[in-house]
Amino acid sequence: MRIIKNNEELATLCQDLAQEDFLTIDLEFLREKTYYAKLCLIQVANSQTSAIIDPLSENLELDCFFELLKNQNQTKVFHSGRQDIEILYHLGGFIPTPLFDTQIAAMVCGFGEAVSYETLVNKICGITLDKSSRLSDWSCRPLSETQLEYALSDTTYLVNIYKYFCQYLKQSGRLHWLDEETTILASPQTYQNDPYQMWQKLRHRSHNPHYLTVLRELCAWRELRAQKKNTPRQSLIKDDCLLNIAAVCPTCIEDFDKIRNIHKDIINGKLGREIIDVILACTKIPEKQYVKLPPEIPLSHTSAALYELLKLLLKITAQESGVVAKLIASDDDLKNFSGFIDKDNPILKGWRKELFGNKALALREGRLHIGYDNQHRKIDIRIDNPHL
Repeated sequence: MRIIKNNEELATLCQDLAQEDFLTIDLEFLREKTYYAKLCLIQVANSQTSAIIDPLSENLELDCFFELLKNQNQTKVFHSGRQDIEILYHLGGFIPTPLFDTQIAAMVCGFGEAVSYETLVNKICGITLDKSSRLSDWSCRPLSETQLEYALSDTTYLVNIYKYFCQYLKQSGRLHWLDEETTILASPQTYQNDPYQMWQKLRHRSHNPHYLTVLRELCAWRELRAQKKNTPRQSLIKDDCLLNIAAVCPTCIEDFDKIRNIHKDIINGKLGREIIDVILACTKIPEKQYVKLPPEIPLSHTSAALYELLKLLLKITAQESGVVAKLIASDDDLKNFSGFIDKDNPILKGWRKELFGNKALALREGRLHIGYDNQHRKIDIRIDNPHL
């Protein structure tokens, strides 16, 4: 097994990896106790070579590896690579493009939504992976042979999986279907956490502008503090607690007694005082700067019925094409289409229009009929005047 621990070995490896038009990458990291992930291992491979790079080695700098990842003539292959790409982006200040994510590819190749790497290895390579090392502490040294073999297998089998999907997508004419999802992965905005947008990730049911504004400020405070201290946001104060604080709006320590599930260490420590400061600062925000959610446009009875038919049509289309329904159209896409809000609707663009949008238009125009073919035991879809 090739373990890279110094700059000379890394330079040689990068030369070997540069010989093909793709390379597979996987990272092992820890982030349970920190805000920013701690990179512990880098696994890389192509058809001819594979290796593990030890970024914790004192005699190793990653500069030449980063230069390799910047090569625009070489595809960087990940499986469910969002977190790995985020780490590389924060470490090196760039995104390793062009990208190929096999989990996204699996969604348009009939493998279902969010399929695991182990499942793909089993179905495509015929191998059952030993997952006993999956929850290892990758920062410990030395790592066992079993741990290293498990880590390396995350890229070695990925080579054949990538080749399989490339062939399938080219033969089926679906390779360009990945472009939109890959564009999201390749955008720096995907990995830049705006503290003042973090409130939108919390589950709440309120539409009250004042409540949402306080929640926004509390979430931004927590995010900035977590970044500064390099500690997980949930270890500072949990989501449900923030929601309760926003509802009560404590302006003194005694007000914390009205809040459920809040720890006494928060009340009596620096966090309690900082929370009060955030609440008091919110009182100075003018109402015109409050958070205001866009009003929900209720569907008419007719549009609601059309929406239900569209969901059925989407399910049938997904089953027949082997493409995950969620990738074809979101629930909001269907609702907007049902309400005749067509501007910028993804189902009316590109491959989605070819696969589903044209059917949806025919359904809305009364030209599409769905029935059951009892003779062949299948759903029958018929479109009148299909070239309109």
